[in-house]
Amino acid sequence: MPNPLLARFAGEPALVAAERRDRFEACLDAVMAVEHGPAMLREGASVDDGFWPEAGSWKAAYRPYVVVDGVLQIPVKGVLLHDFSYAVGGFATGYVYIRRAFERGMKDGTVKGIALVCDSPGGEVAGCFDLVDAMHAAKGAKPIWAFAHEAAYSAAYAVASVADKIWVSRTGGVGSIGVVTAHTDVSGALEQRGVKVTFIYAGKHKVDGNSYEALPADVQARIQARIDALYDVFVATVSRNRPSLKEKAVRATEALCFTADEATKNGLADAVGSLDDAVAAFVADLNPPDQQDDTMITQEALDAAVATARAEGRAEGETAGRTAGEVAGAASAKTRIKAILGSDESKGREDLAQHFAFDSDLPAEAAVAALTKAPKAAAVAPEKPNLAADMAGERRVELGTEGGTDPSKLSAAERGAAEAKALLGLR
Repeated sequence: MPNPLLARFAGEPALVAAERRDRFEACLDAVMAVEHGPAMLREGASVDDGFWPEAGSWKAAYRPYVVVDGVLQIPVKGVLLHDFSYAVGGFATGYVYIRRAFERGMKDGTVKGIALVCDSPGGEVAGCFDLVDAMHAAKGAKPIWAFAHEAAYSAAYAVASVADKIWVSRTGGVGSIGVVTAHTDVSGALEQRGVKVTFIYAGKHKVDGNSYEALPADVQARIQARIDALYDVFVATVSRNRPSLKEKAVRATEALCFTADEATKNGLADAVGSLDDAVAAFVADLNPPDQQDDTMITQEALDAAVATARAEGRAEGETAGRTAGEVAGAASAKTRIKAILGSDESKGREDLAQHFAFDSDLPAEAAVAALTKAPKAAAVAPEKPNLAADMAGERRVELGTEGGTDPSKLSAAERGAAEAKALLGLR
């Protein structure tokens, strides 16, 4: 039985990379082999209120809506089909499904950005440019990135071109900006078999382009004119969606498929990388460091905690014996400082760690917990402390000399911190 999906492309213009024909046909065969494939085809472009079904429905598996870290991931995979409202794994994706997922994502408050995850040889002309125009009209409300993982050819590239940024996997490709159709002439084969087909028709051009006769020159010219007109639409669409590409540059691609490196050089793509790295970059772009979340420690909270700790430290120092307190305070301060500066959380946050260790009385556990909430800074190699010289007595520890402070007026905690700081070679 002929595949009804494949029959859609017979004699019709298509936005497909011709060199991907085997995959193209295999994908359409696979869709019809899926348990609910025929039902999907019969339903067509259902857009009723039940478009997004309950999790228990078989339809839910073929209408995915996946949001991870604020990014909605919309598959643009397999052959792209008009009047089709499902995403069937890597075999086929309907323009109706893409549009409905895109529109839902634009309205969804939990979605910060939309990722178009592409791996497609292309698809039908019908429905493609209407979808792309609708997506383009909605641009600006939320960031859109496209990922060619592995391929975004022809119709798939038309969809990807809507994105603000296009990534390509190292082994992937994009392009095939062109339109194709085919005419099959079986008249010679029929003649050899002694078969002759006679058309009975009204209207001079009623049987133009039939496969039982050779293609007349004037009919071929008209078909070519239609292909050229659709090509003009494709070129103009890509140029509009990617302003850095002029129509002349798009036409100059001559419908070639380009590797990742070639695509970044000719302007069809912006970056090369794995899907995981690209999505991670997208998430990071949506959440810049200056936009701290609610769990991030604020400067006000930090100042308040430091002030409280200092007040508690002064109160304890006033009630403790001076001599015994100094000894205990120094040992305690050394242990506390080592716990803070030696923690994994201090790496990349050295300045803040030293602030907690020497300029505050925060307990080590509280300081380490606060460090985990702070963003990391660029690593700076610390000066190596001259511990050997200290141990040999070549460098003396002087306490309380900075700023003219009398050592006798320091609290036990402050004396301990100063001693530990000097021993560690820090000023």
